[in-house]
Amino acid sequence: MAFTVPHLPIAIEETLLLDGAIAVLKEVRPLWKKENIEFKIFTDGITNKLVGCKNGAEAGEMVLVRVYGQKTDLLIDRAAETRNMKVMHKAGYAPRLYATFENGLVYEFVPGITLTVETVRLPSIFTLVARMLAQMHCLDLMSSENNGWSDSIPGKEQNEPILWKKASSFTELAPSSFESPEKQARYEKLVPSKQILKKEWSLLQKELQDIGSPVVFCHNDLLLGNVIYNNNQVTFIDYEYADYNYQAFDIGNHFNEFAGVEDVDYKRYPSKEFQFSWLRIYLEAFKEVSHSKKQKSIGNCVEDGVQNMKVSEREVNELYIQVSKFSLASNLFWGVWALIQAEHSTIDFDFLGYAAARISQYSATKEEFLSLKSDVP
Repeated sequence: MAFTVPHLPIAIEETLLLDGAIAVLKEVRPLWKKENIEFKIFTDGITNKLVGCKNGAEAGEMVLVRVYGQKTDLLIDRAAETRNMKVMHKAGYAPRLYATFENGLVYEFVPGITLTVETVRLPSIFTLVARMLAQMHCLDLMSSENNGWSDSIPGKEQNEPILWKKASSFTELAPSSFESPEKQARYEKLVPSKQILKKEWSLLQKELQDIGSPVVFCHNDLLLGNVIYNNNQVTFIDYEYADYNYQAFDIGNHFNEFAGVEDVDYKRYPSKEFQFSWLRIYLEAFKEVSHSKKQKSIGNCVEDGVQNMKVSEREVNELYIQVSKFSLASNLFWGVWALIQAEHSTIDFDFLGYAAARISQYSATKEEFLSLKSDVP
């Protein structure tokens, strides 16, 4: 099945965001009158510029216009992002994409509230997140029924994790120096050299690629602002980095995001006890969905399925160890990403400070997490 979304020959300047949004709305919502349109500029994101648009004369939908951040095409495969949104919307995991334009997207607004460092810990919410992520990880986007995904990637092999390729690309793109003397001084003080970062990635790949974490379809950027809660449901948004990757990376990355973005504090990183509760719920859902899919395809007997769906303490402990180790890769990944943003982004955010926080946490936990071994018989 082909997925067709209109492309508009419009480019929006960051300094003329509202004028550009009006030009886009003329195409996707031609009945809306310019004088009635109300705008809301969202300031939480640190990658793109985002504006919500409503027809003030009517109570109803909000349309989101996202303008890509400067030079983010170095970091993000925008064709892949469009593909992800279309296929994930079809599968029920993403908002609807209305159109693309030269430097952005127009898509459906998902009502609700984004998670915070407090709400992400609530049992009523983290249970929903764990189950939703498990369900997403069970998607097989390489299957014939979802060929809108796999057909668009020549040579793409199933179960090929994106992590090492993306990490290598980011590290090459990361600057070795900055033009600003002030920024250069902070860089030298706070961040290891590019050569050291490359060595760390080599170490991680050697340590992690064979520890048994399944390769599944991952969000890869499940920060708190990308989870919308509404009426006892959660929805994930922003599939810019979604691709096949290690299961434990996606979970470890989400746990790292408990520390926050604007005010990063790793004292908020979830305790072992919290992680065990979260991971058990995740594994139960993962087994439930996997078993259901398997039954449909090969007709397993119900009794065997019930037995196999039980989650043991050993399984939880093993996933905890994998998640802890891949959380290291997550911190190093986004630390290097932030260095690139520090060089190119026009968004008012301390990317160098953020890079330092992520890489420092990687260094602080590396020895402990890499040495973890199962103590459950």
